[in-house]
Amino acid sequence: MSLDGRGDLAARIYRQLLDAILDGRLRSGERLPPTRELARRLDVSRNTVAVAYDRLVADGFLVGRAGAGTFVSGEPVRGRAAPRGVVQPRPIWRAAEPLAPARERAVYDFSVGVPDVRLFPMASWRRLLGRELRVREPGYIDPSGVGALKEAIARHAGISRSVRAGADDVIVTQGAQQALDLIGRVLIEPGGCVAVEEPGYPPARRLFRSLGARVVGVPVDEQGLDVAALPGSARLVYVTPSHQFPLGVPMSLARRTALLEWARHRNAVIIEDDYDSEFRFGERPLEPLQSLDGAGRVVYVGSFSKTLLPTLRLGFLIAPASLRTALHAAKQLTDWHGDPFAQAALARFIDEGLLARHIRKATREYAARHELVADLLDDRFQTIPSAAGLHVCARLDPALKVRPAAGLAVESLAGYCAGDAPQNGVVLGYGAIARAAIPDGLRRLAASLYR
Repeated sequence: MSLDGRGDLAARIYRQLLDAILDGRLRSGERLPPTRELARRLDVSRNTVAVAYDRLVADGFLVGRAGAGTFVSGEPVRGRAAPRGVVQPRPIWRAAEPLAPARERAVYDFSVGVPDVRLFPMASWRRLLGRELRVREPGYIDPSGVGALKEAIARHAGISRSVRAGADDVIVTQGAQQALDLIGRVLIEPGGCVAVEEPGYPPARRLFRSLGARVVGVPVDEQGLDVAALPGSARLVYVTPSHQFPLGVPMSLARRTALLEWARHRNAVIIEDDYDSEFRFGERPLEPLQSLDGAGRVVYVGSFSKTLLPTLRLGFLIAPASLRTALHAAKQLTDWHGDPFAQAALARFIDEGLLARHIRKATREYAARHELVADLLDDRFQTIPSAAGLHVCARLDPALKVRPAAGLAVESLAGYCAGDAPQNGVVLGYGAIARAAIPDGLRRLAASLYR
């Protein structure tokens, strides 16, 4: 509380308290400090504070209770609206809205990118996290993350995905989205061209634009990104080669080789987002771009949001040595570092084999749901074959539309397209819906189709 301004001291205290009540900073029923305590804080006489309190009581804003103290009146106070202001954000942010506003959970929830949290071994996680809270000293840590987790991630990625990396190559992030943000901060020049898949991952597209990039969509076919369609001005390419999002197709080896060769000739960098690759139902995937890269042009991005829990917000990037220092600095400037307790707990979770066990269990369940969805969709849905992930994509005849249905949450393929000719179809996630509810949900979806 500041006592600067005109008027006697009691009047200034009255005005400050009244403003706090009207603005909602002091809420109905909240207890005010005793007059003696507030007088000591403000270095004024107790009588001065008492005069201000008495005036607010007389005006009905405060109420005194014998033996209890002075409280903001329980009567509702109409707060004053905060000034709208004249300061405006950059044009790109003026119409921006959160990507995933909270909504009521649907009975038949086919939301995309949502894992089944019931499969997660919560008891084991609580045990590991509790241990770290007991034994770990609080304090600042290396911006790139807890050393034990970086080592565990390097081993896990090497075993499960043949990624070539040591602990020093790993930076722990707040999910994959922060990893993309750090890479963009380090590599994107204002007005520079970034190539992304079309259809593709909207949060990445919006992020790169927010950093000042000119984002160009590149078509995806049954072999993945069409390398021949890449714009010559692009110096950064974002791809999801293991399980293209949202179509689900893997990038062929020929396309992977061509993309690496293209990057070498154009002096470009490739961001390899290994989206949903952990949950694989078919044959072993092709080698990641990172392990095929012999020139250090690939930055590999992974996340535990789908593998474990979205609320953990734990991800990572694996960068070539030439980018390491800059990315470390960007991480420190962005948030200094993440949660050391959760990071250390995840390191033990991986080292004790709990991550591998959880992935095996979850993969069996997701494989059953994947098969059920693919088998039950009727001939009007042109299912795109896929062998991994948490969703199935199906194209529809351009004349068909999906009518909103009560209790049914389904995402449109058009929502993942940024071009002038959005594709017609649906993207069906099966992480948020129980296996037993899938048949009824798909029947409701089929009934909602119309021309």
